[in-house]
Amino acid sequence: MSRFFFNDRKQLVNDAIEGILISAPHGNLVKLDIDPAIRVVARSDWDKSRVAIISGGGSGHEPAHAGFVGKGMLTAAVCGDLFASPSVDAVLNAIVAVTGDRGCLLIVKNYTGDRLNFGLAAEKAKRYGLKVEMVIVADDIALPDNKQPRGIAGTALVHKIAGYAAEHGKSLGEVRDIAQQACDNLWSLGVAMQTCNLPGSDDEEGRIRKGHIELGLGIHGEPGASVVDTQNSKEIIDTLVNALKARAAEGRFAVLINNLGGVSALEMALLTKELAHSALKDQIAWLIGPALLVSSLDMKGFSLSLLKLNDLFEKALHEDVETLGWQKPVAFAPLRSVAHSAIHDRVEYTPSENPQVAGYVSAATDMLSRLENRLNALDAKVGDGDTGSTFAQGAREIAQYLDAGKLPLNDLPALLLLVGERLATVMGGSSGVLMSIFFTAAGQKLHDGQPLPQALQSGLAQMKQYGGADLGDRTLIDALQPALETLQKGDLHAAARAAKQGAEATANMVKAGAGRSSYVNKENLEGVMDPGAVAVAEVFKAMAEAKR
Repeated sequence: MSRFFFNDRKQLVNDAIEGILISAPHGNLVKLDIDPAIRVVARSDWDKSRVAIISGGGSGHEPAHAGFVGKGMLTAAVCGDLFASPSVDAVLNAIVAVTGDRGCLLIVKNYTGDRLNFGLAAEKAKRYGLKVEMVIVADDIALPDNKQPRGIAGTALVHKIAGYAAEHGKSLGEVRDIAQQACDNLWSLGVAMQTCNLPGSDDEEGRIRKGHIELGLGIHGEPGASVVDTQNSKEIIDTLVNALKARAAEGRFAVLINNLGGVSALEMALLTKELAHSALKDQIAWLIGPALLVSSLDMKGFSLSLLKLNDLFEKALHEDVETLGWQKPVAFAPLRSVAHSAIHDRVEYTPSENPQVAGYVSAATDMLSRLENRLNALDAKVGDGDTGSTFAQGAREIAQYLDAGKLPLNDLPALLLLVGERLATVMGGSSGVLMSIFFTAAGQKLHDGQPLPQALQSGLAQMKQYGGADLGDRTLIDALQPALETLQKGDLHAAARAAKQGAEATANMVKAGAGRSSYVNKENLEGVMDPGAVAVAEVFKAMAEAKR
């Protein structure tokens, strides 16, 4: 099956263009209503007082080309079908629609279909008395012996520079010469680890082997110039940079980092970091991207484009535009950091003795250690089978501190805070964090002067706030909350009975509101007590027995 969202394949491009126009942030785009097969996106604010700039080509490279239509860039874009040149009639209609006395410049990527269709349309337009010039973008350096290098992502830079010249009232000849100068100082090279997915195509293994990349593949999925046995980000950037530097030589550059469609933002940021540390770093003046500019549907790849700068080009790149797709250049500079002292969140305490408290701690930790297999068995029915191990791991940590005489047993606020700190460190998953929140919040409230029962209630409230669970959600709270509410009366035995009743009630809760059990169907939950609630009930029972 195809990995492509679409409704009607025949209307795919038209539907996409409608979406582009609807979402245009400046509200300045229109589609020429001529014929469904003629897809021309133009500026709604165009008055023909300046040289018109027209580009286009096959769809599937979005935001190119319609995304570059607007003040300061293109006057119109002619959109073909997916990876197919627009027709001669479509290009001709675009020229006639937006060209005034100042003339029109066509910016064409160096593919045979684009050259022929745009070229013939230009010749026909001249029969209408219109002045038309054309520049060919051929920035791809992947095939050095090719007499007709392809036009790829660097085309967006030519759009920007030509649009600037036209916006500032330059003549057609001047705009053409400036655009050609940009083409002559522009080099691009791309790589991909997966080619693009076309609508309606089978989702099969691509031609690029896992662990490899193709260097210099085309933006229509054409095979690359070579295959490289690596997916290492530094090695790939170094390969591109070395090839580009060999062609561009010395100078100050604007570097366009173009996402070909399927690379995550995280990966593009990583690749940008590699570029910043590459052999090109001392020559980079401006970064454009990383971003989608000239894509290839969902191709898992990217390209770098180098534009050798002069004063005119720099001004052109920085001029504000009103388009959907252009990315404002960012001045290149090394990573900036600010020195800051690390915060080491450690509980300050002094070990102390208290036989009664020691008895409670020993009873609780011993019980949780002995419950490990039982709780795991319960959790295997309603979760991922590790609740017992998780609680036992935390219990063993506190027991080791107790046996070594390292607990502040006679300082309850410090004891609760220390337990919270250790549980966050040694208990895995969300359970450790939740129990740490409970003990940490309770310890802080105890330190601030609250009585122990109220402090424990405060810890429960924080656990519920951050964890999102509440009474009746089939979690340990169903045993802990009734136990703590009963403990307010000072009766630990009654609290243990309340915890037991709360744990037993979870067996009749056929829908969990939080935790992994919330993803389990009710048939698996029915009759099974929540393992966290059982742990709480057994701990209260053990502490009540230790009080006798």
